[in-house]
Amino acid sequence: MSNDNNPSKLAIWLGLADNSFTRQKTVKFGDSTAVNSGRAWGIIMVVALLALWWMATSFGWVKPIYWPSFEAVFSRTGKLWAEGFRNIELWDHVAISMYRVLSGVFYGTIVGIPLGFAMGLSSVARGMFDPVVEFLRPIPPLALIPLIILWFGIDEFAKIFLLFLASLFIMTIAARAGVAGVNISKVHAAYSLGASKTQVLRYVILPNALPEIFTGLRTSMGVCWGTVVAAELVAADKGVGSMIMIAKNFLQTDTVVIGIIIIGLIGYAIEMVMRKLEARLIPWKGKG
Repeated sequence: MSNDNNPSKLAIWLGLADNSFTRQKTVKFGDSTAVNSGRAWGIIMVVALLALWWMATSFGWVKPIYWPSFEAVFSRTGKLWAEGFRNIELWDHVAISMYRVLSGVFYGTIVGIPLGFAMGLSSVARGMFDPVVEFLRPIPPLALIPLIILWFGIDEFAKIFLLFLASLFIMTIAARAGVAGVNISKVHAAYSLGASKTQVLRYVILPNALPEIFTGLRTSMGVCWGTVVAAELVAADKGVGSMIMIAKNFLQTDTVVIGIIIIGLIGYAIEMVMRKLEARLIPWKGKG
């Protein structure tokens, strides 16, 4: 077997010859006591912000047109829950936004992961697609909204296509990074035991790349959630972003704040769910 420090045909086939393969070690900061202390400080910060909100509105530090009181927000929430917004149920607005996000992430994932694997495993694919990916990746999805409206109008396909693009490059980079981070000695070991290329891909490369892919998926969900709200601000009659924009036009600041809170809560919930899934589905992350 060739020395791992020298590029081999296998390393070249994998697209890994120009990388450094060192075993990564996970450094754990603090213990359970420190974690609980951090959570306690988080709760204190939330309570402090809520107290500041109550004081600012109760003592008249901020005019209601700029920031509503607790009472106004609770009252408007009950009204939205009972009557909806512009004859559409509140949760219908939330559901359509979630549908758009999940659709965009799904299509971005099923295209981005194979593309990222191809770029990581093949120098030809990397040479073909790397300039395009690296050129388009830094462009904010919101900058593409006028062009996508021009191409596809303002129907559902246009919004989902925008979210597909927002997710695509994140997932492509994550999959490519996951492949590039595979320890080449594991690949050599698999081949020495008689594994085929397909088996190496399935049992060595894919499990080692999954942590990076999952990190990309979490990032993609967050970016797409922010993007869909912004897209709905421009061209939609349903969705949380649309609700915020229409409420702003009628100076309904309490509805705007409710929309912001919904966005934050859903974004936080998505992150927590993704963390739990990652811990359950990828228990080997950071263990060598």
